[in-house]
Amino acid sequence: MKIDLSGKRALVTGSTAGIGLAIARGLAEAGASVVINGRTKANVDEALARLGSVVRGRAIDLSTAEGARDLVALEPAFDIVVNNLGIFQPQDFFATDDAIWDRHWQVNVMPGVRLARAYLPGMAERGWGRMLFLGSESAFNIPADMIHYGVSKTADVALARGLAKRMAGTGVTVNSILPGPTLSEGVAQMLKAQTAGGKSLEEAGADFVRAQRPSSLIRRLASVEEVASMAVYLASPLASATTGAALRVDGGVIDFIS
Repeated sequence: MKIDLSGKRALVTGSTAGIGLAIARGLAEAGASVVINGRTKANVDEALARLGSVVRGRAIDLSTAEGARDLVALEPAFDIVVNNLGIFQPQDFFATDDAIWDRHWQVNVMPGVRLARAYLPGMAERGWGRMLFLGSESAFNIPADMIHYGVSKTADVALARGLAKRMAGTGVTVNSILPGPTLSEGVAQMLKAQTAGGKSLEEAGADFVRAQRPSSLIRRLASVEEVASMAVYLASPLASATTGAALRVDGGVIDFIS
């Protein structure tokens, strides 16, 4: 099976590190012309240095309507859009104020809404397109210590399903991906205290999975590359019959048959 994305234009939001960076690399290696995105020029430039000259960057804050408009003005068309931008913040429900809820909504949900509104019509006119949303296993296993985050990820999955119905018959597919615990930079920072005690990052990650996600069947953190592989496949012509789906790269954490 060979994935060839030659001639395809791709955007990956929130892609200066972690899963987003790995997806951008995978799309570029498959031949796509990729635009990465981050909030600051320094982060974008650093990511571009890691990825090489085949990728371009846009330093724009997509958590605002103005940022989305600026991006669309600079980049009016894409064949592939990966809505990866997202934040998470462990916080007890009773200590989570409106500002935290709103921040998660504006970062995790609304950029996808705005970019879908901007780019899906052009994909439909051309008769081909791929739009992906990075959800999470937390969309189904709402974490008690991050209810606000889980709700935002459930919204992403629902948005992808609704858009897939809206784009029915156009040649455009819309899907969501559900990563489980993944060894991204954000998770590595969260595990910093355990590694300070002499454990390796992998050992600390495995301990976290056993304690916090005991239903995991792989009993470890996934790598960002493992998640990216699913995204690259879904972005390709090979996945033409897959739409409206929520595809799991969760290590078996979600405890139902799907």
